[in-house]
Amino acid sequence: MSNPYFSFKQFTVYHDRCAMKVGIDGVLLGVWSDLANTNNILDIGTGTGLIALMLAQRCDALIDAIDIDADAVLQATENVKQSPWSDRINVRKIALQEFAVTDSQRYDLIVSNPPYFINSLKAPIVNRSVARHTDTLTHEDLILHSKELLNPKGRICIILPVNEALLCKEYATSNGLFCTREVMVIPKPNAASKRTLMEFSLQENETAVSELVIEGEVRHHYSEDFIRLAKDFYLKL
Repeated sequence: MSNPYFSFKQFTVYHDRCAMKVGIDGVLLGVWSDLANTNNILDIGTGTGLIALMLAQRCDALIDAIDIDADAVLQATENVKQSPWSDRINVRKIALQEFAVTDSQRYDLIVSNPPYFINSLKAPIVNRSVARHTDTLTHEDLILHSKELLNPKGRICIILPVNEALLCKEYATSNGLFCTREVMVIPKPNAASKRTLMEFSLQENETAVSELVIEGEVRHHYSEDFIRLAKDFYLKL
């Protein structure tokens, strides 16, 4: 899903010159992730840099943004250069598996809008398939390597379709990561949840579970909860 009205309020002047693919999943992760006591951030599978740029607008943390797709890295690098936060975002073409082995940094926050199709037909365009399927980054790899890169009091924030989120949560729990927050994302009233936002921590706490309805009954008429969460990033809501 995408929305043509999205634009960074501080970033609007650059918007026409930037290649910025905007999906609701990335927007939700960018506005929902908890940035309390966050000095450094890792964005895994940054794509065009959307989430990294949103987080940079929300805090003063240093951000590493990684991806394996060369075209995505080029786009993200250009988008970061055109932004007011280029001095705080470092974009790298590297796989998480390699990054976890070679990087000694530990992060206060790790975010990812990861590949999510586990068993399905591949997209005909190679880089689109890589972005959407788990062949190059399984959810098990994402969890295990993120845990390795996490500060003891850090957080991992992920968004996934509901079924994939359930499996990911089970795997995380079995490997010593605890789901501290969980939001069921519902497109409109009385519809089934399509996405789940999850926050994981090494600290065991009771999971805070909630729901977020995106729109009302009328298309593009957004709920008060969504407007409250995302208003700083939309020109029109």
